[in-house]
Amino acid sequence: MRVESSNSGLGPRRMSRARRGAAVGVSLAALAAGATTGAGPASAQPKNAPAPAADCSAAYRIEQKLTGGTTWRMCWRYDGKAGLVLEKISYQPKGETKPIKVLNSARLGQIHVPYDDGSVEYDDLTGFGFAQGLMNLDPGECPGGTIKTVKVPEAWQDPNVKGLCTTTRARGHAYRMQGDTANKVYQAQSKDLLVYTVNQVGWYEYMTEWRFQDDGTVTMNVGATGSLSYDDYDAGDGRGWPIGKGDRAKATSHSHNVFWRLDFGLDGSTKNRVEQYDSTVTAPAAGDRAPKTKTTVTKVGKELAGDAKAYRWWRMVSATGKNKDGHARSYEIVPGATTKYPGRSFTKHDVYFTEYDKCEKFATNNPGCGNGHPKSVDKWVGGQALKHPITWMNVGFHHIARDEDQQPMPVHWQGFSIVPRDVTAMNPLTPSELAWQNGHWQPRS
Repeated sequence: MRVESSNSGLGPRRMSRARRGAAVGVSLAALAAGATTGAGPASAQPKNAPAPAADCSAAYRIEQKLTGGTTWRMCWRYDGKAGLVLEKISYQPKGETKPIKVLNSARLGQIHVPYDDGSVEYDDLTGFGFAQGLMNLDPGECPGGTIKTVKVPEAWQDPNVKGLCTTTRARGHAYRMQGDTANKVYQAQSKDLLVYTVNQVGWYEYMTEWRFQDDGTVTMNVGATGSLSYDDYDAGDGRGWPIGKGDRAKATSHSHNVFWRLDFGLDGSTKNRVEQYDSTVTAPAAGDRAPKTKTTVTKVGKELAGDAKAYRWWRMVSATGKNKDGHARSYEIVPGATTKYPGRSFTKHDVYFTEYDKCEKFATNNPGCGNGHPKSVDKWVGGQALKHPITWMNVGFHHIARDEDQQPMPVHWQGFSIVPRDVTAMNPLTPSELAWQNGHWQPRS
């Protein structure tokens, strides 16, 4: 059975994905009590350096010192539409006397779900109660970590949900290098700080995962799991896939277009610069042994709707901070695998850089601005100068169901990373024996 969708969040949804409980109300944010995890503030500091001042109370602080000596610090809160919001995120590798500020805030910006048969599309964050669907986590889902209690705004049932996991998880090799004398192997195994929640929308359960590595990389993923909707088995040819015996019932195909909103605050400043890099490869000229590749930089001074392609990348550059080599600190944006959805104007680009506007909170169906203000991120790119740039990443997944999606559905992931570029002068995990090999080094006799 199908019903018309509603952009207000108060109307009905396709019955197979309908929510049990009351309709979602309008509420911006709430904080919840919970325990901290990991080492205390002083544990990550050199012996003579004072501990950094706390940016939030202990109940809302996440702090973890990883095995490589890196400490991540951040605050958290829970928003009535966006769900988990991480704020005041800093990174302090060994050898740095104080935390390096990376992000003012990081959170989801929307999950847009259009169905292939054209009958419905959903904005799960602003239209269909994503935040109110926060799920209680079993202790086995957060091995070795802490499950924090979250107070959910406008909750349909008990507002106190044991729904935020902070833990560490093995990542494998951080590096491996064998010396030229073949008698020494340098290698290290790494762990990540993992922060995640699970939110149910209809039959889907979204795992929103944030991974903080000891080398400064941050990876943002959303995993969709749960169940295929039992009512959505009426797709026509080319709109779905037969599930179960024979070719009679076809599960309707659909897309998950996930947006993230990042507000960088490198070295504590919002006045970051955006740069785009493009490389071109030319055929070998006479006398050349191989093709040549040249990389050029374009300074992005105004708002941009950007498209990822081979040999293109972007970085956010600190306006105030430099590493010990005198190079400007920056974070490179590394898009993940995506299926870009061409059906809507706001999903036609992979990344948007917009000037900060306090009302522009969600990439689509944005409810926070006044009358006349555009409702989607693509309409916010209007040529304004970037003085406080906001980054919006769009990563798509086209879900054509398969027999293996039942029952329950294996997690399918989509996401991207931000990677430090010149944040430190060397690999922050460099062993002490190799610390002298910075720059154009030569072997010692």
